[in-house]
Amino acid sequence: MKTILSKYKEFLKSNNKIIFSSYDELHKWSITEIEDFWLSIVEFFKIEFDKPPSSVYRFDKNFIETLWFTDSKISYSRNVFKNDNLKTPAIKYQDENGDYFEITWNSLKLKTLEFQKILIKNNIQIGDRVVAYCSNTPEVVSAFLAVNSIGAIWSSCSPDFGYDSVFDRFNQIQPKFLFYHSEYTYNGKNFSLNSKVKKLKSSINSLSGILDLNTKSKFSNQTKKVDLNFKSVDFDHPIWILFSSGTTGKPKAITHRTGGMILEHFKALSIHQNVSTSDSYFWYSTTGWMMWNYSLSSLLLGSSLCIYNGSPIFPDNGVLWRFAQKAKINHFGHGAVFFQNLLTNIPNDIDSIDFSDLRSIGSTGSPLFKETNIGLNKLFPDTHIISLSGGTDVCTAFIGGNPEMNVVPGEIQCKMLGASIEVWDNNGKQLKGEMGELVLTKPFISMPVFLWNDKGYKKYANSYFSKYNQIWNHGDWVTETKKGGIIVHGRSDSTLNRFGVRIGTSEIYSAISDLDFVEDSLIIHLDNKKENSLILFVKSFIEIDFNKLKSVIRQKCSPRHVPDVIYKIPEIPYTISGKKLEVPIKKILTGENIKDVVSKDSLRNPSALDWFVEFYKN
Repeated sequence: MKTILSKYKEFLKSNNKIIFSSYDELHKWSITEIEDFWLSIVEFFKIEFDKPPSSVYRFDKNFIETLWFTDSKISYSRNVFKNDNLKTPAIKYQDENGDYFEITWNSLKLKTLEFQKILIKNNIQIGDRVVAYCSNTPEVVSAFLAVNSIGAIWSSCSPDFGYDSVFDRFNQIQPKFLFYHSEYTYNGKNFSLNSKVKKLKSSINSLSGILDLNTKSKFSNQTKKVDLNFKSVDFDHPIWILFSSGTTGKPKAITHRTGGMILEHFKALSIHQNVSTSDSYFWYSTTGWMMWNYSLSSLLLGSSLCIYNGSPIFPDNGVLWRFAQKAKINHFGHGAVFFQNLLTNIPNDIDSIDFSDLRSIGSTGSPLFKETNIGLNKLFPDTHIISLSGGTDVCTAFIGGNPEMNVVPGEIQCKMLGASIEVWDNNGKQLKGEMGELVLTKPFISMPVFLWNDKGYKKYANSYFSKYNQIWNHGDWVTETKKGGIIVHGRSDSTLNRFGVRIGTSEIYSAISDLDFVEDSLIIHLDNKKENSLILFVKSFIEIDFNKLKSVIRQKCSPRHVPDVIYKIPEIPYTISGKKLEVPIKKILTGENIKDVVSKDSLRNPSALDWFVEFYKN
């Protein structure tokens, strides 16, 4: 069976009269002939423009002001619903109660039309912001498509966000309308959002309308043709506003361009993950993580979007794998920590589950350890293990999968097409085989169009262009191998610089992850006038063998990175999107005020901070 990548190369051969002898050659062409590359993506995937561009790409030194597909008009929702068909469902859905159902394309369109009428009745117009405080359910997908169909701008938070975090996000963008779930279930428990929504309604002055989606969860089975109108927007018109994690200060309101998301997601999902029409695509996410937006775009390809609403380990850690069998999922995605935990506690019924439909497993959120990759290969021997790395900043990945390359455990396979990735040292010198900063040397189509309320692009420039002049610095500490693979060591602001030797925190975590007394870990390097020490915090339910722990780090990493002190702790703090709080914990341990360091509402387990606060006091 041909990969979509191979079909794309055949298309370039016949359409552009270009033949590539290697993926590296193809990638170099994609970042050199930028206009031809993105035009080929439009033509290969038959992406529909309502008005063609007068020019495709204009760049004059300033990344932020790069012009893409000038004067063109396009609609995300129109490109979604052109896939309307009777053969495959648009959505496959299951919740914690075990209720499973499939939604036809016509039913999705009907519900979208219902919400479109409600929005128009509430005078929502092009450019207005519409927000959602919701669980991940099919009616939320319809709500988004309705918002998009009239040219309004979407933003969402998951119900596990506390009031302050939701207010800090939504109030920045002054929304006119709010979708919400008054009630939701997670981990077997029922929760109400009514009091928080009432407070939001009274606190955000711009809100003029709200709608409880719990009252709109039923989808019609009628088959009569539905006519849905779509508002065409400029290529640069904002499609959605995503927010940074908000662990330090107010979260950035990252605003993405409509056309950039359409083209990038077609390319990333199809060419790099080999997702095709009629496939079933699943990536476990909440509505507060960029992977919700990313997975939504499987609908652009005509794939069935698979949604699981609830805890991924309730009533047990085999629930998502049983869902995968029931929904005949071809592409299964989750955070790296989920897969790490899977291998330390393999579901009892895993051998009885039929995985014959499964073709790829995707991982992101944090580096996928070499050992985890190897373990997944043993559990799913016929499956392509794909590790992705990018972020909310671009709502996609820079580095990811290649269905025609061998997977090297511990490495990400390739630089993705259109992404001009290099690894630099502090002086801007390109590195190979050495650790350095991941940078973009040329503009990328899914860079933010701007940050909301950022006059003169000051915050934008400071966030990505302050280290290197007019070069995007992503903040990841990586190594490009001699064969072109990428190893992600962690965030560059949390790397461990010990006596002039820098390593990423993920090396420590990977080295000790197989030890039976290590449930989880967090390492901090305190480097200031008062002290220079490595502190390792280990979550463990049994007694820790400290000598063995140090020995493993000495052997697998280096003698310089053996911790000066190790503490056993009850819990490691995580953001809601699954990232460890390395930098905020470091700041807490240097005496900074916790209120200035982290918003507790942005955390999955805010009580985990209490131990560190008491630790610093004592």
